[in-house]
Amino acid sequence: MRKILKKNRVKVFKVLKENDLNSLPRIFLSSILLILFFYSLPIVINFTNSKIESSAGIQNNSKAILAYTLNKRSSNSLSNQKLNEEDLLIDIYSLNDQETDTVRLDASTIKQLFDDTDYKLDDVRKKKLVKPIALTLLPAEIKMIENVKKRKEFFIQIILPLILEENKNINLDRRRLFSIINKSNNSSNEKSWLEKKYRQYGIPSRDLSILKKRMDVVPVSLAIAQAAKETGWGTSRFAQQGNALFGQWTWSGEGLKPKDAEKSQGHKVMRFNVLQASVRAYQRNINTHSSYEDFRSARAELRDLGKPLDSLILSTYLDKYAETGDEYVKVLQKIIKQNNLKDFDDAKLLPSSIALESLI
Repeated sequence: MRKILKKNRVKVFKVLKENDLNSLPRIFLSSILLILFFYSLPIVINFTNSKIESSAGIQNNSKAILAYTLNKRSSNSLSNQKLNEEDLLIDIYSLNDQETDTVRLDASTIKQLFDDTDYKLDDVRKKKLVKPIALTLLPAEIKMIENVKKRKEFFIQIILPLILEENKNINLDRRRLFSIINKSNNSSNEKSWLEKKYRQYGIPSRDLSILKKRMDVVPVSLAIAQAAKETGWGTSRFAQQGNALFGQWTWSGEGLKPKDAEKSQGHKVMRFNVLQASVRAYQRNINTHSSYEDFRSARAELRDLGKPLDSLILSTYLDKYAETGDEYVKVLQKIIKQNNLKDFDDAKLLPSSIALESLI
């Protein structure tokens, strides 16, 4: 760039020598154009790079479970502070490390297990009770089930207990939170538990109202629909090789590289050792990422009005989950309706269902 500027200065001096003062306006105009060119060059380059990144699918990082930031609309001074990744994900890491020697059962063995325990979706739709069968890996043969309806039902049978397990844990935490809120004085154990949950849900401000808003479940039907969409009903490479049911992204650590991504840059899809860890990471993402603040506000409003958590309503606030935006929401709603997934929203996991009857 220095050589170019030097060359242009020489040209200007030559013009001054060869022409009279009448050429000064022309020289002035040329100089202005030259300055504008070099000023706008970096802007053009940055714009071009951003377009390339956008087309590569990197721009939307709302699935990035390792890139949390506080809600920028928060009034406290810590609203732009990076959250501690270790605090947010420590229980996910510990769950992920519990079972590293898992065995992948084949589809026929799993089907036999479901038959032996009398676990049928038709019964679940009627009785709202689910057998606590927690599988750690998806069977590779699920993609070979040609009957679409049977493949979908098989996938739902596998992930339904996992989703209910996470919702049960959140509901138990939520019940304890309300117990603490309703007390004038709290014990040291309760204060210690609160501190843990503030870190877990990324709330350095220690605001109880924010914790109450974040510590809540995702409707079962919505979680199933997102898992179905993200994995192609359990057949995707990410689901089969990495137990990634919800396609969470990571720019570091263990992950599977998308086939169409550049080797030297871009995100990975996070890999999990067990399916349960993927479900927990998904719940934590929805409950802490700034992209889903509107989702959490709408959910809290339904709670305040004493209304059920309607997946069709709440799905409209997940347009940032995928690059396709509103189209993604339409797909989720279509999956929920066509497969009658709302039938599972009131389902409870045996044998602890009775203990959850009085939950908030």
